[in-house]
Order: sequence, then C-alpha cells, then structure tokens
Amino acid sequence: MMEKQRERGQLALLLLPSTLWLGLFFLAPLGIILVISLVQRGGPVAWQLDGSAYVRLLDPLHLKIFLRSLTLAVLTTFVCLLVGYPLAYYIAQRPPRLRHLLHFFVLLPLWANSLVLTYAWMVLLRPEGFFDSLLHALGFAEPISLLYTPTAVVIGLVYWYLPFMVYPLYGSIEKFDFTLIEAAHDLGATRFQAFRKVLLPLTMPGVMAGSLLVFISALGTFVVPALLGGDKTLMWGNLIQQRFLSTPQDWPLGAALSLAMMLFMSVGIWFYFRVNRESA
Repeated sequence: MMEKQRERGQLALLLLPSTLWLGLFFLAPLGIILVISLVQRGGPVAWQLDGSAYVRLLDPLHLKIFLRSLTLAVLTTFVCLLVGYPLAYYIAQRPPRLRHLLHFFVLLPLWANSLVLTYAWMVLLRPEGFFDSLLHALGFAEPISLLYTPTAVVIGLVYWYLPFMVYPLYGSIEKFDFTLIEAAHDLGATRFQAFRKVLLPLTMPGVMAGSLLVFISALGTFVVPALLGGDKTLMWGNLIQQRFLSTPQDWPLGAALSLAMMLFMSVGIWFYFRVNRESA
C-alpha cells in the first residue's frame, strides 16, 4: 500500500509541470474567452452578463462567411491531397540522397517568412503579373486578374499547407510493404486496382492525418485571405480578427466566434480519432 502511494506521489510530481503549463496557457485563456463571450458589448466590453453574442452568431452574414471558409478549407484540403499524395509517393521511392534534396524543397516554404511569401504571390497574381502575362501569351485576349478572388486564396493556402499533407502521407507510404503491390499485380490487378484496393487503404491513416492538419489550418487562417482575397473573400479567421482589432470593436462576438470555431475543430479531431480507432 505504501509503495503504491509513493508511486502515485511520484507520478503526480512528474505531471505537475505539464498540468500547470496546460492550465496557465490553455485552460485559463479559454476561460477568459468564455467569460468575454458572455458579457455585453461596449468599448470593447461592458462587464455585465449577456449572452447576445451567441445569438448574433446566427446572423446571415456570419453563416455566409462560415460556409465560404468551410468550402475553401475543403477545396484546399482536396487540392493538397491530389498534389501531396503523388509527391509523397515519389519521395518515398527515391534513393536517400535525392530524398533528402526533395525534403529540402518541400520544407523550403516553411523556412521563409510567410508574410513575404504571400506578398510574392500578390505580385505573381496581380493584373499584368506573371500568370496574367502567361495567360495572355497562351491566347487569352482579355487580362485575367486572379488576385482578390477565391482562386487566389486557394492557391496561397495550398502553397502554405502542402507540407502538412505531404509528411503524414510520406510517413505512411514509407512504411508500406511494396511487395503487396507486386502480389496484387501477380494476381491480375491493374495499377489502379492495386492502388485503390491495396495502397490507398493501408495508407489511409496518413491521408486522414494530413487532411485534418490542412483542413484545420486552412479553416482558421486569416493572413492569406486578407492579402490574396481582399474584402470580398473574408474567412472565419478574418471575422474574428476584425471583431477584436477593427473599429468598432466587439470582443464578445469575437470570443463567441472563436469558441464556435474551436468547437467545430474539436468535432473534426474527435471524428479523426474515432475513425482511426475503428480502423485499428
């Protein structure tokens, strides 16, 4: 009995730093956001209990921006998956020296300042920019400006978050036993059938993990849509940022928007772990 109590005491002592850290930097700020969401609006808050911020969440404008954010996040995840899966497969099949070089190029966008890279995309996508000149050279007579459109936002988000898709996929593909593909071919399966029935199901954990990382990151972003999308392509993160920093400020609504996003993301994370547990 004394031995068990000693072990419990040692375990509690080991968990104390992480518990304090979690409470100080996660639970306490979360509690503050919850309290702010329940008070009245007024320069930027009036400390009187009021839950009207949650009623204003259902404003048609907010729902429209949420649906737009959801659509762009899903589209970004889909494009990252289409590009990331072949890229991860190619990297996993290369010799070690070339593999290291490819890792370097995939990670290169994460090493540079994200704001500078976004401004670079603004230069490329603006009227009479690189893509506009390229389209004109291909025979498009009228100038086509991609800047300040949903397409520009998706391009920027894919560029930012593609590594978050590639590396979970790479981890799954690298561990895959490719003799299973050879066995499928020996049994008469085509390349597509071997991919659909053998490779894809066994690398599904990487697909799920990468999709979750990209989707959550894209749903909450605000820098890319602010710079590449302009006022016509606001996303949920831009709405939160405006409620806290723009004039007039509305901290209760901003806090309610933040909690709604966290709740939605938490449901996605729960679904991911449930699917993983069932597949295991």
